[in-house]
Amino acid sequence: MEALAVRLSGLDAYVDGAIRIVGFYDTLMRRRVDLPALARASAGLAACVAGIRLHGTGWVTRVSPHGTEATAAHTPASSEVPVTLDDEEIGTVWLERPGPAGPLDEVLLERLAIAVASAVERYGPARTTMADPALVELAISADGDEAARARALRLLGFAPGAALSVVAVRTELPLDRIGALLCPGRPVKAAPLAEVGVVLAAAPDPARLPDGVRAGVGAAGSPERSWRQARTALRFTTPREPVVRHAELGALALLAELPADTLRENADVVAVTRLAAAPEDLETLDTYCATGSLRRAAEALHLHHSSVARRLEQIAKVLEFDLTDPAGLTRARIALAARRLLGD
Repeated sequence: MEALAVRLSGLDAYVDGAIRIVGFYDTLMRRRVDLPALARASAGLAACVAGIRLHGTGWVTRVSPHGTEATAAHTPASSEVPVTLDDEEIGTVWLERPGPAGPLDEVLLERLAIAVASAVERYGPARTTMADPALVELAISADGDEAARARALRLLGFAPGAALSVVAVRTELPLDRIGALLCPGRPVKAAPLAEVGVVLAAAPDPARLPDGVRAGVGAAGSPERSWRQARTALRFTTPREPVVRHAELGALALLAELPADTLRENADVVAVTRLAAAPEDLETLDTYCATGSLRRAAEALHLHHSSVARRLEQIAKVLEFDLTDPAGLTRARIALAARRLLGD
């Protein structure tokens, strides 16, 4: 192999340089150097500022060619390459040349990215968002003991005693992307369980989720309790309200404790279910209950308020109670929530 490398290097200066770079990083990886050492070595080799960033932890370093921390303002990268581990992008490496990128910069950064991924995996826990589903299940399971739960959380990279929130997610998007959006720059772990995605984080921000994602958010604290709350909250989500925090459900959360047959046989739920035959009526009722105002409902539905009023009169006949009465509005809201839980 070495003889082949020598012959190749004699053919082309670019090939010679590339082979030397590959050998340089192979040596660093054999010596098991850490991330700061990789940054220093890369800056010295490239003779310009080199940077490494890890998305999951927010860790960033910029090193000058002299091996010290770069104090100059961050200039645009002349070239950069993503760092991937287990098919997930976990960070970025880059060079900051004053002029255009050098002919071997791409080779250098590709080898640096490989070395960074190796170092992250070695000095773990791995900074990837996606986690072993078995570990995540152990961390949130109601059946496990506290010692096993603590060990699972430690292996996932969370500090002992950390107050974690669990988010139950239904989405077509990759879970690692959802996790990164929910908690950028801080530890977050995700895994699929059955048909639901599970995300564990210290302080998730569901406002960052894109359209089309349904999410139930449990309160911070015990992962087991937060997971139970997150699943319940997810059942209350709708296209109009795709993200629900369990803490904001209040007494409505009690509906989730009732048997499905009890909910299904309730007269108000039966009446709301009949409305489903006319989707526009069901949408009108849902919008009116959400806004609590005829005019605001008309604005949301892009209809004249008199048209909405006529619809509500017909809906009230099906429900057999007055929607303008506060008690009637409460009954309608509860019936809609119960039907939502049934998934009918």
